Amino acid sequence: MGRKKLDEKLEKQITFLLEIDKMKSILRRTYHIDGARHENDAEHSWHLALYAITLAEYADEEIDISKVIKLVLAHDLVEVYAGDTYIYDEEGKKTQEKREKEAAIRLFSLLPDDQTHYFHSLIDEFNSKKTPEARFAGALDRLQPLLHNYYSSGKSWQEHDIAAEDVRTVNASVADGSKTLWTLAGAIIDDAKKQGWLR
Repeated sequence: MGRKKLDEKLEKQITFLLEIDKMKSILRRTYHIDGARHENDAEHSWHLALYAITLAEYADEEIDISKVIKLVLAHDLVEVYAGDTYIYDEEGKKTQEKREKEAAIRLFSLLPDDQTHYFHSLIDEFNSKKTPEARFAGALDRLQPLLHNYYSSGKSWQEHDIAAEDVRTVNASVADGSKTLWTLAGAIIDDAKKQGWLR
């Protein structure tokens, strides 16, 4: 491999890494647990990686934890261009898939070809939920904001007048990756309703 080719590859990789710094500016509706401010996408992805390491024993199937970490770190990269779609925003969800596909093409084209394909494959695997790793990653992606909402006394739920049954429906996929974590989620939802944080 000639030096010029290596330099071009490295330049593409650095361009991509600089571009995804924008994740730090993509705000989610979820608050930090202290309720002081909204969480950003980079914080969410970092936290999910630690959820994966910490909670791996609760996966219902045998998983490759390094793959789960890759999935949770990659899954929201498209939001650099597509923005975050609030899970309870029915109108936003209508265009979410199209926006995120277009964003993936734009963002991952910054990378060398082999990595372009690899990052597309991570997003596709996460979204398909066909592998044990994707199911567990998806479960964590639902559990983390649920815990944030609960431990911030339902601040975001109350702001958006969210019903307990909507939270139960949206988070039901936790059970696809971990029955134990779904039992926890159900108890959280029940208590949040009892506390008056959910309709």
